[in-house]
Amino acid sequence: MVLSRSETLAEQAISQYGEMVYRLAFSHTGSRQDADDIYQEVFLRLVRCSTAFEDGEHLRAWLIRVTINCCNSLWRSPWKRRTVPLVQVEDTPVEMGPELAELTEALGRLSSKDRTVIHLFYYEDLSVAQLSRLLGERESTIRSRLTRARQRLKQLLEGGEA
Repeated sequence: MVLSRSETLAEQAISQYGEMVYRLAFSHTGSRQDADDIYQEVFLRLVRCSTAFEDGEHLRAWLIRVTINCCNSLWRSPWKRRTVPLVQVEDTPVEMGPELAELTEALGRLSSKDRTVIHLFYYEDLSVAQLSRLLGERESTIRSRLTRARQRLKQLLEGGEA
């Protein structure tokens, strides 16, 4: 069996960046099923993509951007707006203690933009400069969003409303 360039690239991307894509999708959706759908969509788009990636960082940035776009598309879809989950508490992809569960719940209550900058900065170790390029905003805007997101998260964790 001969693999095409896109299939080989997709296999390498899945092994190298698959967990990152899934974590980002799950942090946006809070649902394993939606995260699975987004994960599949992102890598399907990679297989269909004709972009020549310069290096691993270019591919990583592309995957992050496509993941965020897929998450945003999910929330805009008429189907998602009309559905109500059968179970209120979603399963998390890992078992966690009470402190981590509280943090995860608080992160879920942040806005999508706040969750995105927090997740990419802390969980994916992207710098402010990288976030700026990736999200298409000035570095000062990213720093402000991070500061506000941290403040909202702190309020939520202390029991206040953000």
